[in-house]
Amino acid sequence: MPVESGAGTGAGTGGGGAGTGVGAVRQAKQKRKSHSLSIRRTNSTEQERSAGFLQRDVQLDTQDSKLPVSLRSNLLDLFSQIEREFENLYIENLELRREIDTLNERLAADGQTVEGADLTKGALKTKTSHSTSQLSQKLKTTYKASTSKIVSSFKATTSRAVCQLLREYAGHRDGIWDLSVTRVQPTLLGTASADHTAMLWSIETGKCLLKYLGHQGSVNSIKFHPTEQMALTASGDQTAHVWRFLVQLPAPQPVADVTQPPCEDDADFSDKDEAADAEADGPGECPTVRAASAALRSHQGVVIAADWLVGGRQAVTASWDRAANLYDVETSELVHSLTGHDQELTHCCTHPSQRLVVTSSRDTTFRLWDFRDPSIHSVNVFQGHTDTVTSAVFTVGDNVVSGSDDRTVKVWDLKNMRSPIATIRTDSAVNRISVSASQRIIALPHDNRQVRLFDMSGVRLARLPRSNRQGHRRMVCCSAWCEDNASCNLFTCGFDRQAIGWNINIPALLLEK
Repeated sequence: MPVESGAGTGAGTGGGGAGTGVGAVRQAKQKRKSHSLSIRRTNSTEQERSAGFLQRDVQLDTQDSKLPVSLRSNLLDLFSQIEREFENLYIENLELRREIDTLNERLAADGQTVEGADLTKGALKTKTSHSTSQLSQKLKTTYKASTSKIVSSFKATTSRAVCQLLREYAGHRDGIWDLSVTRVQPTLLGTASADHTAMLWSIETGKCLLKYLGHQGSVNSIKFHPTEQMALTASGDQTAHVWRFLVQLPAPQPVADVTQPPCEDDADFSDKDEAADAEADGPGECPTVRAASAALRSHQGVVIAADWLVGGRQAVTASWDRAANLYDVETSELVHSLTGHDQELTHCCTHPSQRLVVTSSRDTTFRLWDFRDPSIHSVNVFQGHTDTVTSAVFTVGDNVVSGSDDRTVKVWDLKNMRSPIATIRTDSAVNRISVSASQRIIALPHDNRQVRLFDMSGVRLARLPRSNRQGHRRMVCCSAWCEDNASCNLFTCGFDRQAIGWNINIPALLLEK
C-alpha cells in the first residue's frame, strides 16, 4: 500500500527510521513517475517490453485507482500496441535512412573522380551532400518541366483561339431565358428576358436596336419568322405574341478585346455589381414596340416556348398547362391542341423542313408529333431520361437531340427511336441546347455556368472559357448557333442578365478532335 507522508514521518522517529524514510521517498517518486507514461522509440526486445509493462502494472496496482481492473488491463494492452506500432515505424525509418546513405555513396562514387586513395570521411560527406543536392535539383527541374508542358498545352489551345469571347450584350434587368438569331437580313440577335421584355441587338456592335414591351409577364422564348421580319415570343402572361420589327443597323465598330488569360477562379459578382453593369451598359433610348400583330390565347398556364412551323403560316406553343397548341398565325385561331403529357411542358421545337413538332416535359419524356399527313396526326412518346427533359431539338438530318436535368444529352435517330444512338453524360443539368446546321456540333448550356461543345457521337470538343472576368456568372439558360455570321457564330445567355457572342473556330476544333 502507498505510504502517506504523515506515516513516513512517524516511522522516521522510531528505530530504523532512516531506512523507512528512504523507502517512503522512493515510493513517492514511483507514484509521481507512474502519472506520466512516456512512449519511447527504442529497439528493445519483446522480453524487455513485457517486463516493463509488468512493472508498470504492478505500480498501477499499488495505487488507489478508481478504474476497474479490466479497464486498466485494456488500457495497458492498447498502450502496448501503440508502442509496437511506433517501434515498427522507427525500424522502417532506420532502414530507409541506411538505404538513402547507400544510394548517396553510390552517387558520390559515380559522379566524382577521386584523386588518390586519401579520401577522408569529411570529404566523402561533403561530396555526398553535394551529389544529393544535385539529385534533388534534377528532380525539381524534371517536375517543373513536366508540369510546364501540361500548362503549355492548355495555353496553346487558348492561343489558337478555338473558342473566343467576342461580344457581350448587356441591358436586360433580369435573367435571359432564351435567345435566337433572325433568318433573314439584317442578321440580328433576339433575347427574351424575365424582365417582361424582348430585345433585338446588333451582333457587330452590341447595341440594342429595338425593345418589345407588349407582354405582361416574363418573356420565356423568342423565335424569328423564316422569311419575314416577324418575331414570335412566349410569355408567363399565358399568351404568345407575333410582332413585326423594322430596324436599321448602326455602323460597325471594332471589336473590343474582352478576352482574359484562362482562369479557373469561379468567384461571383454581387447582385449590386451586376445591376451597376446593366445600367452602365444598358440599351439607353432604343426604339420600342408595344403592340402585337397577333396574340395567341387559349392556354391556362404559363406559355414556356413557341416556334414557327415550316413555311411560317402556323405556330406551336408549349405551356405549363400540360398542352401544346397549334395556331393559324393569320387568324390567331387554335387549330389543334396537343395533349398527353403528364406534367408541365418545358420546350417545343419544329423541324426545319418537315411538319414535325417535338415537345419536352417535366414528366421525363418528349413527344414527336407528325403533321405531314393532314388526315392523320400521329404521336410517339420517348422515354430515355430520368428527370425533366429541358429541351429536344431537330437537326438538319434525321436526328433529335434531347437534354435533361438528369445531366445527360441523348442523340436519337428518327427512323429508329427505341434507344439513343449516343449518350453524353455531364456533371450538371443541361438547359436549352442547340445544334449547328453544317457541322452538327451540339452546344450544351449548364446550370453550373459552363458551356460545352460535343459532336453527334458524344465526343467532347471544347469547353468555352469562363472565369471571374469573362463568361457567364450565373446559370446558362440557352445557346443558339449562327454559322452565317463571320464574327460571332455561337450565342449563349444566362441568368446573369447578359448574352454573349462567341467565335468558334470550327475547323480548328474538328482538327483537334
